[in-house]
Amino acid sequence: MKILFFAVFTFVNLSLFGQRKQVCFSFDDLPVVSYGITDSTFQKALFDKLVLSLKTNKIPAIGFVNEMKLYDNGNPVPYQVRLLKSWVDNGLELGNHTYAHSDYNKMSFTNYAQDILKGETITKAILKDKRKSIKYFRHPFLHVGNTKAKADSLSGFLLEHGYVVAPVTIDNEDYLFALAYKRAKQKNDADLMLRIGHDYIIYMENKLKYFENEAGKLFGRNINQILLIHASSLNSDYLDSLIYMLKRNNYVFVSMDKALEDDVYQTKITVYGNWGISWIDRWALTQGKKGSFFKDEPETPDYIKKLSE
Repeated sequence: MKILFFAVFTFVNLSLFGQRKQVCFSFDDLPVVSYGITDSTFQKALFDKLVLSLKTNKIPAIGFVNEMKLYDNGNPVPYQVRLLKSWVDNGLELGNHTYAHSDYNKMSFTNYAQDILKGETITKAILKDKRKSIKYFRHPFLHVGNTKAKADSLSGFLLEHGYVVAPVTIDNEDYLFALAYKRAKQKNDADLMLRIGHDYIIYMENKLKYFENEAGKLFGRNINQILLIHASSLNSDYLDSLIYMLKRNNYVFVSMDKALEDDVYQTKITVYGNWGISWIDRWALTQGKKGSFFKDEPETPDYIKKLSE
């Protein structure tokens, strides 16, 4: 009788609240996105708060490193390196985001490839100390190559060097909110900071539902999602709220490895351009979807755009 009750309760629970969905948290531009604030105490506090939220909530996140941030006048900066070591010490994963956050649309394949290799030096050493290796590469600006030939050249290079591309399905403009938040913080405008944080979570939930809906129209089901955000002061302060929002939408948190087990990530992409967009949008364009398919995408509020100019 107890077993029957549990089965009925479980069925009703899933019917009312939906099946559990999976999302991978990924952070770009590690160690931190500080918008010009170079104070080491500020950066460490920001970084430590992010790590604490991830650890407390048991989030198996991955961070993509721009190693240029680890140097000053050609010499490694110890505290920056220690931040990445702390990330790994807390069970989090690191990936390559190029040395200098390079834009593949604006440079040759040869120079871009060199920047990828330059961007793995310290990261590889940190991971090696933990008997781990670097696996994932994330394209800055999500620019994968604006022609088939250019995209194929890069894909071949990454495969040759043991990299797996880390896609993004939930793309967003968190960086605009983060810059607006930083400027409000500099002015000690607590009310504006609260407004930005509140509206940020609403915006991210709307983005989540938009990309869920797009995926449903394309594939007829929920897919494993990969969220892109940045290691900013805004996300340091609001990561717990973001995690709560995702839990409320029936998400559980998985690694990049686990997310990519979804065979949707084997879907071919056959269209190329200058855009930096979600993989869901790339799959839609490959299927021949037109402008009307994308018309309901949530927009960043005008006041955020103005504050971030």
